Amino acid sequence: MSFDPIPYDTFGAFIHFLSVFGSAMLLALIVCLIVGVITRGTKGVADVFLAIGDFFVQMIHLSCRRIWSLSVLTIRESLRQKILYVFIVFAVLFMFAGWFLSGTADRPDLQVQSYIDFVLKAISWLVIPIMLLLSCWSLPEDIRLRTIHTVVTKPVHRIEIVLGRMLGFTLLGTVILLVMGTVGYIWINRQVPDIVKYQPMPSAVEQLESEENSSDDKTEEEKKLELEDSLLVSKVPLYGEISFTDREGAPTKLGINVGDVWMHRSYIEGATKASAIYKFKGVDESDAIKGDLVLQSSFEAFRTHKGNMEMGGILFQLTFVNEDTGLRVESPAFVNKEYSDNRMVFNRKILQKKYDGSEDVEVDIFDELVDKEGNLTVEVHCQEAGQLLGMARSDLFIRTPDRPFYVGYSKAVFGIWMPMVLVIMLGVTISCFVKGPVAILTTLTVVLVGFMSKEYMNEILSGKMEASGAIEAWYRLITHMNSQTELPPGPVKGIIGVVDAGIINFLWLCQQVIPNFGIFSNMREYVIKGFDISWSAALLPGIVTTAAYILPCLIVSFYSLKLRELEAK
Repeated sequence: MSFDPIPYDTFGAFIHFLSVFGSAMLLALIVCLIVGVITRGTKGVADVFLAIGDFFVQMIHLSCRRIWSLSVLTIRESLRQKILYVFIVFAVLFMFAGWFLSGTADRPDLQVQSYIDFVLKAISWLVIPIMLLLSCWSLPEDIRLRTIHTVVTKPVHRIEIVLGRMLGFTLLGTVILLVMGTVGYIWINRQVPDIVKYQPMPSAVEQLESEENSSDDKTEEEKKLELEDSLLVSKVPLYGEISFTDREGAPTKLGINVGDVWMHRSYIEGATKASAIYKFKGVDESDAIKGDLVLQSSFEAFRTHKGNMEMGGILFQLTFVNEDTGLRVESPAFVNKEYSDNRMVFNRKILQKKYDGSEDVEVDIFDELVDKEGNLTVEVHCQEAGQLLGMARSDLFIRTPDRPFYVGYSKAVFGIWMPMVLVIMLGVTISCFVKGPVAILTTLTVVLVGFMSKEYMNEILSGKMEASGAIEAWYRLITHMNSQTELPPGPVKGIIGVVDAGIINFLWLCQQVIPNFGIFSNMREYVIKGFDISWSAALLPGIVTTAAYILPCLIVSFYSLKLRELEAK
């Protein structure tokens, strides 16, 4: 995959949420107290605390029956707006999608990826915008038409109106999402064949022998053995920790930088002591597939010369190491096939070559190469001089027994459901204090910034970007000063520093308030590449992000709706 699945720090995220939420609530309380004292004197202080208590009183006296009734009313209003017409658009897309997604027969895996990508994008691009429009337009339209009066005149609390809207839109969106997800799953299974020809990755010697003795006269039994792997599968990888050694064999933090702008991979030099060391933790016999240890790699080659083009790739070798006993077992040399699944199947009883003339010895991988703590260390060496092999932590993993495709697919659909719920909460919240068109534009802006600008904001706030301040950038642009030159000392530099610091702090606050929708987009890539979605690296961050906005949205929407004049058009 093109990213590194890092486990989510739940405790750190919870502490961060408490600090940001607590700071925001304290700041809002201070502002309200100041405004209350200015407008109403000492009585304003009591009014502020009474308003705070009103929220908790209404939360305690919530009625599930009233909330459900408001949810049903919300669903009926949405159906009257012909929301189900979205299924017509969805059906038209699937009727003609096969015409434009046809691929080549020699790369069926890429064709499957395009099918899955199309289905998940079609679902998300239809469901989320519709829910955004409904959630932003419904409440302001009720206020404009004064139909909201039939609700507020009943014994119903403001917070129940908000919860009823959110729950109603969520239920409606969930039903639409389930229907689309089911249809999409059936369509993918109809388009994709059940099996594909697959053989374990041969060693370099085996590859040369097979090319020399190539023949189409295969028995039926051999052909059946090739039909082993399904195109629709959810692979369950076991990732390790990666470290490097330099060309002298000394430990180093990273490998060689070959000039790539994207620093995802580091490179090791061929025909030297340079290596990448993967340490897999918690390895046991349950990770084997039919008793064999299966490793899968996706290394990237950097060539300084043409090399041996007959091999079709750069040679590399794996060395299994038991750090407790010092036992080392080298594998045969493999040819790195770029942009393909390089799956290396090792029998549990691996042969340790003896170069001193003695007889080779069989070594049990799980009993003798896995140390006492359950760690398996694998060293990767590039075998060709003048060539470099690039790798990241996610480029080599132990492939444990696969799960059915519907497991990963259902998690991907759940990954669409979470941002849909988040968009509904934001849309209902913003529509509580502005009108429909403004609410749509505001919510859409928040979603787009959360999808596309989070990394840019992180780069500015990290201080790594030169002349990242807005005023400093304008000053340098006007005075034709490059970013490496220091600003001249004086009052101008001080004023620029103070103003830019205020802008940076405001940007930091915006960064904390705006949801990171990029968390949800990674889930789709898992399924497209044939992986099961990781709980700790993908699902948990999405669930925590969605849940973190429930309480703030309820608080903001409650006070916005309470202070809003419902008679206003």
